[in-house]
Amino acid sequence: MSAGTAPRAGRGQAGGALPGWLRPLAERLPTVTLDDLAWHEDRHEDRRAGAPGAAGRHRDAAVLVLLADGPAGPEVLLTERAGTLRQHSGQVAFPGGRSEPGDPSPAATALREAAEETGLLPAGVDVLGELPALLLAHSGHRVTAVVGHWREPCPVGVRDPGEVARVERVPLAELLAPEAVRRVRAPGGYAGDAFAVRGLLVWGFTAEVLVRVLDLGGIGSRPRAVVEIPLEQALAWAGRSAP
Repeated sequence: MSAGTAPRAGRGQAGGALPGWLRPLAERLPTVTLDDLAWHEDRHEDRRAGAPGAAGRHRDAAVLVLLADGPAGPEVLLTERAGTLRQHSGQVAFPGGRSEPGDPSPAATALREAAEETGLLPAGVDVLGELPALLLAHSGHRVTAVVGHWREPCPVGVRDPGEVARVERVPLAELLAPEAVRRVRAPGGYAGDAFAVRGLLVWGFTAEVLVRVLDLGGIGSRPRAVVEIPLEQALAWAGRSAP
């Protein structure tokens, strides 16, 4: 998709092409506020774009939370970042990246980056809405999470090994299984829910965004983590979840 091309948003928002499990989320997204998300509660870092001292110090970026009907039920598209990257190397993330001057919107950024990273065809995606912009103070980015319905799934995979090591369509049933959930504590004081699936550990910002999107739409039944383990131990635990 060229930078000046607006993403599709009509069919999904109109509801005609949406599966029933996605309709509550599509209806909820236009009214979501930062207060609804409670980003500052039980966190070592205030992610609100309006937090004190936040203005003017962050670069805009966007990620794509892409949800689809898969062979095993609802699923989400995730990537594993290359281990050679300077920031967030080896971490699980949604497709996405920094905004470019020609991007007309966060949705355009998210779709462009997803196409570059995974080979996604943007024409097969209906944009449902987005979350308020969120801060990643440690990386200097203000990130908009764009939520999309993958109406017409296409083959995806690693396009640039220098950026992405792996691309996975992960069934939510696997991600939300009680045995796949732990509470992780990382160096620096961060603590939050994490998910082990297919040898990957979904934690930090990606897990926070995913949890809130699913909760907003009432999608799936998310178990509460009762066991807290250090990040290093969590990575080893997740590695054992590989098929």
